[in-house]
Amino acid sequence: MLDFPRWKLVMILLVTFFTVLLAVPNFVSDDARKFMEEQVWLPHKTVSLGLDLQGGVHLLLEADTDDVAATKLKNLAGSVRDTWRDLRKTDRVTFQRIRTDIETNTVHFSIRKEENIERTERALRPLTQPSITGGAFGGGVKEVEMDQDGLNFSLTLTEEGLLVAKRDALQRAMEVVRRRIDPDGTREITVQRQGDTRIVIEVPGADNAAELVRIISRTAKLTFHDVDTNIGQEDIARGRTGAGIELVAMKDGGMIAIKSRVIVSGDCLTNASATYDQNNQPAVSFRFSPACAAKFGAHTQKNVGRPFAIKLDDLVISAPTIISPILGGSGQITGVGDIGESRELAILLQAGSLPVPLKVMLQSTVGPDLGADSIAAGKMASVIGLIAVVVFMALSYGRFGIAANVALIINLLMILGLLSMLQATLTLPGIAGIVLTIGMAVDANVLVFERIREEQKGGRNPFQAMEAGYRQAISTIMDANITTFIAAAVLYMLGSGPVQGFAVTLALGIMTSMFSAVLLTRLMLATWLKRARPTTLPI
Repeated sequence: MLDFPRWKLVMILLVTFFTVLLAVPNFVSDDARKFMEEQVWLPHKTVSLGLDLQGGVHLLLEADTDDVAATKLKNLAGSVRDTWRDLRKTDRVTFQRIRTDIETNTVHFSIRKEENIERTERALRPLTQPSITGGAFGGGVKEVEMDQDGLNFSLTLTEEGLLVAKRDALQRAMEVVRRRIDPDGTREITVQRQGDTRIVIEVPGADNAAELVRIISRTAKLTFHDVDTNIGQEDIARGRTGAGIELVAMKDGGMIAIKSRVIVSGDCLTNASATYDQNNQPAVSFRFSPACAAKFGAHTQKNVGRPFAIKLDDLVISAPTIISPILGGSGQITGVGDIGESRELAILLQAGSLPVPLKVMLQSTVGPDLGADSIAAGKMASVIGLIAVVVFMALSYGRFGIAANVALIINLLMILGLLSMLQATLTLPGIAGIVLTIGMAVDANVLVFERIREEQKGGRNPFQAMEAGYRQAISTIMDANITTFIAAAVLYMLGSGPVQGFAVTLALGIMTSMFSAVLLTRLMLATWLKRARPTTLPI
């Protein structure tokens, strides 16, 4: 236990050096930190403070995932109609009475001729193939089941497929929310799932909860439609429209008749940015993906001289006339308001539309003054705990206690360095975890030192006493730390927010204290023992 091969010595020193180096950016000035950031090989990350330490906004959102089933049923019905059109062109197969049943999430239809049953089954079979990963055993999930009874067909959305689709919609909603709040990826925000339908958002440093809610809650669903110029203002005023026509409010006032069929949607956008139009008015420039650019270009080529509508959520924000074909895959939305509104719209379009509506269940704002008080209280608790432990160890174990205290200081720096590297958010419960770690860090040393005392009283020489002390105490140390680590892991898996912060610091503290007590302290004491060769141990 007291022999350290060269490779082990080098490993201990390197691990200690680099983990302590990771903590350095937390103690230097902003200019020094900026210099470290410019050097590729130097660490520059600092500990990320949580909401309760630096203030900010806390939101709890509820996702309405019931719309997922309705949307998928609508898409399934659309796919059935597309299949029917293809079969009608190629094989002259006719579908009749295509209808949807919202209660059972089923699309029903029938065909006229018996000889077309096999051909219809073959054409619809791709709709029933597993297309979603994430099943109970990691494989694909079957979204649609098909039943056939004579000339009647039924396609039903499966429960497992809907469950995975809802979970996927919530995950995509979280990503959209993250991109809306933090489009540049520079703000250290927290977006995490709580249960099956809720999202917890924490934005440190923010002070306007209402503004965040407004940005987050907008669906921002962008679609492009044809305008039906055959419907006059009198028909619009009376609400008279034809099949496949919608009456939608315009941003500038009034109503407009548009065709329900979407030319292209905002999902096709690859980029959106705030800019100015030819009249030096705020606008939003956008670019389509290559496939959608070709589709949009072909449409505008066929409809020169006709208007089209740009619909955002339930409002037509612009209805320009196609002067010439738009073949480059890029365009511009004008009449968006001031430059602030154009920037917000660009962020919303770049982030994408929400797959499900979000409702605010809880919102709160934590002021920076409370955070400052928390930091001060945490620092005071940490300092008092550290001083008490250091004094106790020095008085109880002398030279051995001093070695344990040196390892304790290094241990705290290692925790700080690992928190900085992992960018784990430090909360007030996290500080409590560090304070607890201060006491736990010397616990292993106390077990070893007491065992060494007993061995020395039993007549063993210093080398034998220290060797036996470490060898016989190691199993107890391992048991105690493993059980505490398991508790921290369970807290992290089952808890959320501050509870997870406590669990992270506690788990990191256990690992670093094991390293500092079992290896670092033993290395220091073994080196001293081999050089000093005392007749009795000063413990």
